[in-house]
Amino acid sequence: MNKIRVFLVDDHTLIREGVKNSLTNYPHIEVVGEAKDGEEALSRLALCEAELVIMDVSMPCMGGAETTKLIIEKYPNTNVMVLSMHNEETMIREMLNAGALGYILKSTNMTELLEAIETVSKGEIYFTKEVSANIMKQLVKGKANSQSQSLDKLTKREIEILKLIAEEFTNHEIAEKLFISPRTVDTHRRNLIQKLQAKNTAGLVRYAIKHKITKV
Repeated sequence: MNKIRVFLVDDHTLIREGVKNSLTNYPHIEVVGEAKDGEEALSRLALCEAELVIMDVSMPCMGGAETTKLIIEKYPNTNVMVLSMHNEETMIREMLNAGALGYILKSTNMTELLEAIETVSKGEIYFTKEVSANIMKQLVKGKANSQSQSLDKLTKREIEILKLIAEEFTNHEIAEKLFISPRTVDTHRRNLIQKLQAKNTAGLVRYAIKHKITKV
């Protein structure tokens, strides 16, 4: 079994130790490194080949958003998810704009943490319910006219797939729902990224939220 290689970034030693100790009980997950801030994370990641970075938001020297953006630029095969005490819309938006694929709260339970790790490590989206509710408040913003004009560039099938991507369904789950192959879903995903000029899946989610394609 291939292990999920995880790297922890948090300025609180107690948090890093707690997460690391909790994950030792799960043989399919390996914590390969840790850092107390963004600068340290960027230098240490070069030695770890981590698949997933679990990132705090508020840190000294370099914050979570800036660190996330630089990690994605420097290590494109590494996904980032947020583990934070903050559930403010501005912070969530900032981390998503930086490229984070997941956002969970430090009050979460172990079951949800594991689910988030397993999901985001595969390049899929994961948010806790509280974070999802906060994100979806953005659905009431924006103008219907601009929404309609923006959606004109997408086919009906692309809108269906974009909606399911934003609702955290995997390629296989989308394929089953729409009675198409996972490879076809992946092709649509790549086409959506190109057509919408998104950098990654997180960009697709932001587009879906902004244009009210998805709902809670």
